[in-house]
Amino acid sequence: MRPQDILMPVPAGLCCKPGGFHIDPVRPVERALITHGHSDHARAGHGAVLATQETLDMMRLRYGENFAGTTQAVAYGEEIRLGDVTVTFHPAGHVLGSAQISVTCKDTRIVASGDYKDARDPTCAPFELVPCDVFITEATFGLPVFRHGDAADEVKKLLASVKLFPERAHLVGAYSLGKAQRVIALLREAGYDAPIYLHGAMEKITYYYQERGIPLGELRPARGMKKAELAGTITLAPPSATSDVWTRRFPDPVTAFASGWMRVRARARQGGIELPLVISDHADWDGLTATIAATGAGEIWVTHGQEDALVHWCKSKGLAARPLDLVGYGDEDESEAAAVTGEAEPTGEGQPVGETKKP
Repeated sequence: MRPQDILMPVPAGLCCKPGGFHIDPVRPVERALITHGHSDHARAGHGAVLATQETLDMMRLRYGENFAGTTQAVAYGEEIRLGDVTVTFHPAGHVLGSAQISVTCKDTRIVASGDYKDARDPTCAPFELVPCDVFITEATFGLPVFRHGDAADEVKKLLASVKLFPERAHLVGAYSLGKAQRVIALLREAGYDAPIYLHGAMEKITYYYQERGIPLGELRPARGMKKAELAGTITLAPPSATSDVWTRRFPDPVTAFASGWMRVRARARQGGIELPLVISDHADWDGLTATIAATGAGEIWVTHGQEDALVHWCKSKGLAARPLDLVGYGDEDESEAAAVTGEAEPTGEGQPVGETKKP
């Protein structure tokens, strides 16, 4: 059977006709398989949703109990028969509960990776390499300029700044699902044991991580704190909040942003970021190309991101490759903006966030 007879791009997303489902559909469908909880991949309104327990829980936190007609939790490695195909979920290393979805039909295996990274992350299961015939890869950072480096070194920069400016507050812009919790965990690993403060939009998901056994130390809500009490502290907030009137409650704040996009200094300058931290939950160029080669796949389908550059690299290595040109999937900025819009600050926390979108 040809790979395109198993999975094919349609307006709703990746469709598996032999299995009767879509992967990460952008429109309501009868049955959806979801790779992870970011809002550009996990949307409400499907008839049935199959995902890891953590992804289902995050969808409930964001969309409410009735986000889908029915739900089914799947464990990593568990085989499920759907129509004429067998599917298994494997860790993607992106955020808690994130998964690659393997679809096997007869003797052909296609792996849809969703978003993934091969770098270490103390808050989620590590990326698992799944040999396959066709590998569907993201390309968010699919240019050679994007090499992320060690996230622990970026956290050391943050701690050095906190030590250098004890009279100032440090506001770290970070996406509320995955990045914020990873930054907190890295701060703890670096020995920072003081309370870490949270913007209201961070609280539900961060506390959920703790419920799932991810150690994050003492966390406190930023709301209600007196300005002077926040000197010398670290607060995690959605990226859009760090340029909002909400920041007026902090003494002379140092604005930081944890993102792979901070490799591009112009982005930091345009966003008024004083302390850029190159920390990403996506594979960088080396991670993408190494993973593609390691899967052993002879055919590569590339989606959302720098598709053309990665397709060119694949072809230069003798691989069959093509862009999928799927619409509706974006980078971290887009997923965060959408998520934050539904997670406005509680009453008294200042202006709602999410109205503005970072470049």
